[in-house]
Amino acid sequence: MDPPGYNCFVDRDKMDAAVQDLGPKELSCTELQELKQLARQGYWARSYALRGKVYQRLIRDIPCRTVTPDASVYSDIVGKIVGKHSTSSLPLPEFVDNTQVPSYCLNPRGEGAVRKILLCIANQFPDVSFCPALPAVVALLLHYSTDEAQCFENACRILACNDPSRKLMDQSFLAFESSCMTFGDLVNKYCQAAHKLMVAVSEDVLQVYADWQRWLFGELPLNYFARVFDVFLVEGYKVLYRVALAILKFFHKVRAGQPLESDSVKQDIRAFVRDIAKTVSPEKLLEKAFAIRLFSRKEIQLLQMANEKALKQKGITVKQKSVSLSKRQFVHLAVHAENFHSEIVSVKEMRDIWSWVPERFALCQPLLLFSSLQHGYSLTRFYFQCEGHEPTLLLIKTTHKEVCGAYLSTDWSERNKFGGKVAFFGTGECFVFRLQPEVQRYEWVVIKHPELTKPVSLEVPATPSPPCRPVSSDPADRLSPFLAARHFNLPSKTESMFMAGGNDCLIIGRLLAEKWIFTRPTLWSI
Repeated sequence: MDPPGYNCFVDRDKMDAAVQDLGPKELSCTELQELKQLARQGYWARSYALRGKVYQRLIRDIPCRTVTPDASVYSDIVGKIVGKHSTSSLPLPEFVDNTQVPSYCLNPRGEGAVRKILLCIANQFPDVSFCPALPAVVALLLHYSTDEAQCFENACRILACNDPSRKLMDQSFLAFESSCMTFGDLVNKYCQAAHKLMVAVSEDVLQVYADWQRWLFGELPLNYFARVFDVFLVEGYKVLYRVALAILKFFHKVRAGQPLESDSVKQDIRAFVRDIAKTVSPEKLLEKAFAIRLFSRKEIQLLQMANEKALKQKGITVKQKSVSLSKRQFVHLAVHAENFHSEIVSVKEMRDIWSWVPERFALCQPLLLFSSLQHGYSLTRFYFQCEGHEPTLLLIKTTHKEVCGAYLSTDWSERNKFGGKVAFFGTGECFVFRLQPEVQRYEWVVIKHPELTKPVSLEVPATPSPPCRPVSSDPADRLSPFLAARHFNLPSKTESMFMAGGNDCLIIGRLLAEKWIFTRPTLWSI
């Protein structure tokens, strides 16, 4: 077999060792479903020439803005932008946030070309204010491009995608941070064992999850990253979440039981990803990623919008360019020891609870609304203190020194809409938990096992379901959209409602809290 015709930017020896060139040379399929299957199977991953052709074809089909810079633009501007500078000393654009350019299998000429292309992209996309993933994408594309201009055009088309349902790359600090928060939410749901480990070894677990894109765009070896990118170009951004979740699952499997320290866990994960070949093959990594029953693209998009809205309320804007340590800490607020005091839980226990709370609310510091030590044991007083606040966190210490509680997604004032009758409201995002005698969280079973839902019955139920709150016209107001009844084939809306309150009891999921059971209830607003 003839050796592959690598371009002038690739180190032949490194490329031969990283990617075998043993596969087919042509791809005739045009149907999306077949393309998805072939991408997941690695059909074009086994051929250097075919992968380059497929990348060109898939990127050409991305719907873009009317005016998108192409190869001819690069030829016109590169000389003016680069000037007489040595390519090795060219500065990187501000929007890459000091991200190191991964060399993969590029030679020195290729490494310099990546810098040139990034500077030209910055010139043509002044609206891109934060995009640390771009150096890795440009470096990968350059392996499979005929020249710098083609690589520039392909990267520009990815950035210029104007299909609102097809997000490809975060291009602002706001979008990047909301993606990190969304990833944290997904870890909380799908990688609970790994999440428990991260909570145990990290003061601020959100800081660990803020590193998730670096695992993919920078730490993964070329043959792994290229396989992820193959599927990404066909299926979109959701693939990145899947692979990052799979990486975390494998990390937990390998490192569980081994000593981890809070100041090194981020570096430990990065090192694990760099050496991932010791643990799992690219095929097994993708197999694990697609075995995760993830929410739909639409549901994840709505969650991302909700997280963006929460960030905006914290003062983060689309035009944010610099990311100082203080700014990152401002975004990922943990429960601060100096500002938190409770008779029921310690700061460490509250931080553990906080790690279960959806990330858009974990940005906020808890505010004490009700405490039996201050307000007594009247349920009427409890409702008075907490109505008008959502979400809230209920903590209970029993007469037997057991500590339990619940995360409540909806304002308790909703109970007033049912004419004095005890009726359920809230969403599937509610959960109950226990801290003493052991830590345990209990979620809606449908979250983990959606197959347990039944087909929607066309018959009118004997007992009408309680009315639902009107849905806001703003998609960002649909908080936790993937946990709402409308996204599951439930025979009744009541099966997704978890809160109820009367004059003599509170009911949360299956937890019944009557006034006389507990000694020290407190309610915190989030």
